[in-house]
Amino acid sequence: MTEPEDNIAAGVQALGRRVAELRAERGLTQDALATRLGTSWKYLQHIELGRANPSTTLLLRLAAALEVAASELFVPPASIERPRPGRPMRASRG
Repeated sequence: MTEPEDNIAAGVQALGRRVAELRAERGLTQDALATRLGTSWKYLQHIELGRANPSTTLLLRLAAALEVAASELFVPPASIERPRPGRPMRASRG
């Protein structure tokens, strides 16, 4: 993959983790959320695993079903380390 493709893949995976996080915070099953979206739980599972790239329309439905602004879907999930204000993240040494 090229660098832009890697970035897109990483973004789709982060989106999926964020959807799963928001769904769990609301105590919803994949089936319950999928029903609200008018899609299958299997497709929602693929989104959460970063294997599907949902349409803009579905992203807007997800935001409404999860009762968040659409921009909240793109906030890094809690499982991703975020830099603290005023302190740059260190580059990993490998």
